[in-house]
Amino acid sequence: MGFIAVMDTTNKVILIGTPLIMALWSRYMIQALAMTALMLSKEGLKLFSTQAFKLQVLRAFLLLSCSFLGFKSLEQVPVAEFTAIAMVTPLLVTILARIFMKEHVTPLRWILVVAGLMGAMFIVRPGGDITPQAALYPLGMAISYALFQTLTSHMTKTEEPMKMHLFTGCIGALVISCWVIQAWSTQFDSHYWWLMLLAGSAGTAGHFLLILAFQSTKASLITPFLYSSIAFATLLGWLVFSHVPDRTACFGIALIVLCGIASAWISIQKTRPQPDSLKSEEAN
Repeated sequence: MGFIAVMDTTNKVILIGTPLIMALWSRYMIQALAMTALMLSKEGLKLFSTQAFKLQVLRAFLLLSCSFLGFKSLEQVPVAEFTAIAMVTPLLVTILARIFMKEHVTPLRWILVVAGLMGAMFIVRPGGDITPQAALYPLGMAISYALFQTLTSHMTKTEEPMKMHLFTGCIGALVISCWVIQAWSTQFDSHYWWLMLLAGSAGTAGHFLLILAFQSTKASLITPFLYSSIAFATLLGWLVFSHVPDRTACFGIALIVLCGIASAWISIQKTRPQPDSLKSEEAN
């Protein structure tokens, strides 16, 4: 999450002096090259084999739309507030899991979802640091990412996470390469190229480490750690842009964090194995 916060903060700096599409292109191209080089020696000619090509393409386009909305957000929204609104995603996944996967959602989980969304409203309230129009970008990104995560959860039953990460990078790089030709420009300082390399490398490293984390343990145990990105983003936003969220926004951020961690804690309790004594009582 620290790497991802570095990516977001660096991207906000990049967007000051370069076209959005070029920043987006560099992010996906670095991921595509890094993942291809990493997996080529292991997979060989089977590198791009998959049992669900259409779903891989759909997943890649969902992440691409999420990235585009994220970059548009960073043009107008401070890093800390942007990250906090993005953290509504796990709560939105609860809604999507109920709609598409027919999962049972307890009344307490619904309360947490509503409270978390209220936290987002405190951040994007009229008169705050973010205009309602600008808030549409991070909210749209959160919805896109929630759909992306829901599809990812379904695809991990048959697809390797590493290969999924490869497909998102390569498909995204291919699509944006066709787009970036029309907007290509070199009318900016050369140090922006180094910033693009930093942002792309940090994003690739962050998402790669997340894949390793999700492969190592249950998603419900990982989710609470995702909220540490808000702390990283707030610190970097203060160091780089001298921006600190106001009190009302901080309250909204805290509400999102508390609801997200509480929802993750409920998931942990549901998946925790029961003691043998309790199992025998239930059997009786």
